[in-house]
Amino acid sequence: MAVTVRIPGPLRRLTQGEGELQVEAQTVGEALAILRQRYPQLGQRLFDGEGQLKPFVNVYLDDEDIRFLQELDTPLTDGAVLTLVPAMSGGDEGAGTNGREGKMARGLISEENLPMLTQEEILRYSRHLLIPEVGLKGQRKLKAGSVLIVGTGGLGSPASLYLAAAGVGRIGLVDYDVVDETNLQRQIVHGTSTVGVPKVESAKQRLLDLNPDITVETYNTILTSENAMEIVSKYDVIIDATDNFPTRYLLNDACVFLGKPLVYGAIFRFDGQAAVFYAEEGPCYRCLFPEPPPPHLVPTCAEGGVFGVLPGVIGAIQATEAIKLLLGIGETLVGRLLLYDALEMTFDLIKVPKNPKCKVCGPEPEITELIDYEAFCGVPAHDHLEGSAGAQWDITPKELAERLARGDKIRLIDVREPHELEIVRFPGAENIPLSQLPERLHELDSTEEIVLICHRGSRSARALDLLTAAGFRKVKNLRGGLQAWAEEVDPTMVVY
Repeated sequence: MAVTVRIPGPLRRLTQGEGELQVEAQTVGEALAILRQRYPQLGQRLFDGEGQLKPFVNVYLDDEDIRFLQELDTPLTDGAVLTLVPAMSGGDEGAGTNGREGKMARGLISEENLPMLTQEEILRYSRHLLIPEVGLKGQRKLKAGSVLIVGTGGLGSPASLYLAAAGVGRIGLVDYDVVDETNLQRQIVHGTSTVGVPKVESAKQRLLDLNPDITVETYNTILTSENAMEIVSKYDVIIDATDNFPTRYLLNDACVFLGKPLVYGAIFRFDGQAAVFYAEEGPCYRCLFPEPPPPHLVPTCAEGGVFGVLPGVIGAIQATEAIKLLLGIGETLVGRLLLYDALEMTFDLIKVPKNPKCKVCGPEPEITELIDYEAFCGVPAHDHLEGSAGAQWDITPKELAERLARGDKIRLIDVREPHELEIVRFPGAENIPLSQLPERLHELDSTEEIVLICHRGSRSARALDLLTAAGFRKVKNLRGGLQAWAEEVDPTMVVY
């Protein structure tokens, strides 16, 4: 059978850039075996040592997850489409669905005791009031509604702006970071005038300027297992605009326990994903991705980059879904995953069934309270906790500068991607990208002193884990990476 296999952007580095392949196979297993033979690194990403599909990469046959069919023995028909769907921290083409598979939105706002609109609000929202599906009653529902946005970066920016403009009465913002110049390429709720200001305060200022009739509540803090339940419980709809797996799983579990709908979005380079996870009506995030991928397999946007307008598209979709949930109109993305490819300008939908064995929302859950999500994911949840491999394995920029000035023999290995070297190079460093390091360990000598370098110290810390696991002991991580080197040693170095 002639079968098309679609490879999303985050996996194309393992297929020499190929995004769509044609293979001849009778079953799903045969098609994937051909992929494994043709692209061994991709096979390692897809399968474990026992030949079983790993839980953080899904394979869809047309629009059905094969985990809920006959697994790898599923027969193929001529012209079938297989789509790989990886977990993303920060999608690509999928098999489209022609039917209307989504759940009809169930209004979350009671029609009793709705707040009235002022004359000024009637004028402001007049274009909404002209839509029969919204109307005066719907606009009053929005005024009575509340949405919590966790993350005020790329996704949270457009989502918060459109929710504020739409008249959602109470918007909560959770973030611990401050505005940086590198944010302004895509985080449109912020501006040059608020660089250095806490993101939640910068966003609040902009949202209230856009619509002074709403209430904006800020939480300038890290969302943790200790505070998540209290914060999440105060809102009708939760928007996941985060950039890391620990917080994604934390939000999912909190929403399942509290019966809240979670509007999910993820972005990476040119690819985006969106869905609504609502355990009371469909699957949760763990139904789609039971476990997170190993840290070194999924770079963050800070490490891999993001097309500036991409979060605008996905964030606007998240705002759309939140408004539909509050109003109880249309069909939501409950039970569906939207895949967006900005380069190819394609939108595709695949069905996400509820997993009867889900450890959180299944009939016999194993997880009934919030856990340690950093331990579960094996990675820190927040950037300020990264950049270090621990005191035993770190070397500070000043310490490295002093040793290099003395003429100490140190082999410098830059684990960034080759295209990043065009921005700035570390003098004297060799380039072995983290993605290639497992296959190139033989190029390193464990008797040499090695210092690993990257942009901010997180990838080099993961590279250090790989080396120490392979028996290297004379190895150090440049704490804070090139960013810290520029701040502490060489202010003329280009930062990005």
